[in-house]
Amino acid sequence: MKYLILVSHGGLAEGVKSSLNMFASDKMGEVLALALQDGESVDNFARRVRQELEIVGVADSTLVLGDLVGGSPLTTVCKVLEERGQLQTALVLGGLNLTMGLTGLVLKDSLEGKNLAQAILKEAAAALKEFEVTVSDEDEDLI
Repeated sequence: MKYLILVSHGGLAEGVKSSLNMFASDKMGEVLALALQDGESVDNFARRVRQELEIVGVADSTLVLGDLVGGSPLTTVCKVLEERGQLQTALVLGGLNLTMGLTGLVLKDSLEGKNLAQAILKEAAAALKEFEVTVSDEDEDLI
């Protein structure tokens, strides 16, 4: 099995997981949300990560989406995966958002490695846009 691991500071990871449930509730058993809480020590977070990752088997692989590359939550998860001998088979990306999570969840079982990374990053980049609101003459009459 390939797990999707969402990693963040605060509630972002759990929020993305909650939103993913609206699109793919049948896949939630394959999604973990791991977050360093405000005021929590990295050592305590590492203990919680070890406990949560117990469900990930030796033969399983992981797609890890973190909020900040180089941040304590993501580096801690990577260290724990390395301790377990599973970092080599993990794909790790930063910049966690809903588009990345949804694309990763949908494609993680059909694409691997660089192909999966490119697909996720392409979709995430395409989703970043300014939303422009235009007012028509008809709408101005309502104001």
